[in-house]
Amino acid sequence: MNISGIDGPISRSMPLPARSTLFGKSGPIRVALTLPPWFDVPPLAYGGIEALVADLADALIACGHEVVLVGAGKNGTRARFLRTYEEAPSDRLGEAMPEVLQAAWTNHYLDDMELDIVHDHSLAGPLTARGRTVPTVVTAHAPCSGEMVAYYRHLSRDVHLVAISEAQQRLAPDLDWAATVHNAIKVADFPFRTRKDDYVLFIGRFSPIKGAHLAIDAARRAGRPIVLAGKLQEPAEQAYFDAEVRPRLGADAEFIGEVGMRAKQELYAAAHCLLFPILWEEPFGLVMIEAMACGTPVVALRRGSVPEVVRDGVTGFTRDDPGELPAAIDAAGDLAPEACRRHVTRHFDVSIMAAGYERVYRRLAGGGTGTGDTLPAGAATPPAGAHAARRP
Repeated sequence: MNISGIDGPISRSMPLPARSTLFGKSGPIRVALTLPPWFDVPPLAYGGIEALVADLADALIACGHEVVLVGAGKNGTRARFLRTYEEAPSDRLGEAMPEVLQAAWTNHYLDDMELDIVHDHSLAGPLTARGRTVPTVVTAHAPCSGEMVAYYRHLSRDVHLVAISEAQQRLAPDLDWAATVHNAIKVADFPFRTRKDDYVLFIGRFSPIKGAHLAIDAARRAGRPIVLAGKLQEPAEQAYFDAEVRPRLGADAEFIGEVGMRAKQELYAAAHCLLFPILWEEPFGLVMIEAMACGTPVVALRRGSVPEVVRDGVTGFTRDDPGELPAAIDAAGDLAPEACRRHVTRHFDVSIMAAGYERVYRRLAGGGTGTGDTLPAGAATPPAGAHAARRP
């Protein structure tokens, strides 16, 4: 285990500069963004949370805010970076100890800082919120079911939960949600292409709930080749791949492994469509907006956040049954790439996500609960209902 300090020296006896002006008015916000330990920021390949937070950090800085980022491995953002693991322990993904140690080390870093908001994107980190005098915002990246709902419920008096989709909120309407802020990407970083190749694309981790086997079946029935790329590291992923995906591979179904962002963008841009045949209530799904940013429509099963993200008949097709996917694949060629790009630019660009979180930060730092007047579409939507009393 190799744990270091920062891009530049720091110690607990060296606090950051004094906090900025009061909120609810104007002035820069001092925010700490905290991450899980698993990947570089941004990641080289897999790591949706790290990619999203890297973009959020840079967008907040571009708006004049002061951002400290606590993470593992390499930093590719403009934020002041407090490093935990010198090398992100990606090969230990799923183990408890790296996550727990990350939370302890993060708390150690933040103890003596004068901040306005802590925005936590990790699993164990929110457990340290009770001892803080500033509000802690927690983005609920995990699905709201089973034990995760119980965990969020126990946290709710100490943190301010933000959902990443209305679908996620609907799964746990009794949780004390502060707002909904959709995930986003830096659209300008994604290549736009109007001329498409013949293949369809599947990108995602190889889990039964992601439906790679359904994607192969649908592409084959539509008479189109399919390229599959994604994370295949954990034993459960390998077991599923060996049982359901490998037997389906062939001349028209190619698995190319996990790919980096540049290669992924090229795959998106050239694909006839992206297949997203999920079998669970996906809370968001970054691959959908990444594909549409490249002008590539999405053909998906209507589960979770899909209806919020894809405009049926405009930027893709959403269907209820896997048997309907082949026809939707064929019809995807009639959709305008320009409409896909425009939709993501208007609703899922990182500037919109940053504005949504900024609204949440300002309300909380001013002593509010995170709720308030209805926010603009695409920014942050407060849920209906009263909120329980809680800590700052």
